[in-house]
Amino acid sequence: MLDGVTLDQLRTFIAAAEEGSFSAAGRKLRRAQSVVSQTLLNLEAQLGITLFDRSQRYPRLTEAGHALLRDARGVADGMDGFKARARSMKEGLEPELSVAIDVMYPMHGVTRAAGYCREFFPHTPLRLYVEALGGVIQPVIDGTCRIGIVGSLPLVPEELRAEPLLDLPFTTVASPAHPLAAIKGEVDKDTAGKHVQLVLTDRTALSDGRSFGVLSPLTWRLADMGAKHAFLVAGLGWGHMPLHMVRNELDEGSLVTLEVEGYNTRNMTLPMHVVYRKDSLPGPMARAFISQLRA
Repeated sequence: MLDGVTLDQLRTFIAAAEEGSFSAAGRKLRRAQSVVSQTLLNLEAQLGITLFDRSQRYPRLTEAGHALLRDARGVADGMDGFKARARSMKEGLEPELSVAIDVMYPMHGVTRAAGYCREFFPHTPLRLYVEALGGVIQPVIDGTCRIGIVGSLPLVPEELRAEPLLDLPFTTVASPAHPLAAIKGEVDKDTAGKHVQLVLTDRTALSDGRSFGVLSPLTWRLADMGAKHAFLVAGLGWGHMPLHMVRNELDEGSLVTLEVEGYNTRNMTLPMHVVYRKDSLPGPMARAFISQLRA
């Protein structure tokens, strides 16, 4: 009997509970009161439970009715979400949007894009990965992520297409206690090469044999941007950082800017791109997400 319970019966049960009477539920559902009453009687018979106390003028939920009302709402809401997602998929909307974001990318831009998508695509889940170097591109190649936002790995594999997003301001920094910070004016490459340079390391093999922005043969490679940031403040080395990640420390004086030969700190930028597989173009939500990253 329980297998015969229908969504229509549950919606009638919810309407009757919310409206406070069978006649009001009928008006809401555009059905005769007799149809509502019979639908609820059938539901109670199938469940083997009395949902409404009909001994007074207006029906009142029984204890069992109260307990099952929340479950009924959950089932109805779940079906509404199911139908909305199916409708969106039929119209071409992705069933889910998975994005790999370069750790360099400003998070305020990501949250703006996510907030926009939550408003206009409320039934489509968002899955976000924050990675560096090849860790951004690999999940796009594998199909784990629909799009990737890359910058720290400038080489884009042939199977991916890249679109420009923005140029991210970059700077070279060290602790004010670091020996390089005591040098007035430009630091030549030979001098910089005598000190440990802190660089990000790739968790994948996509950048094997390649280095980006590395001057010193003395390198400490860190797989986490937060660790690199902390090591710089602690005076354990010097390195390049996105300006937005060290702006507070520069203002406070816990980091200082270095002028290293070959690097114009004032004009140094990191081009950021969105990438996706050529055989899997961005859908409507992905396009909306990208547009907000450019805003």
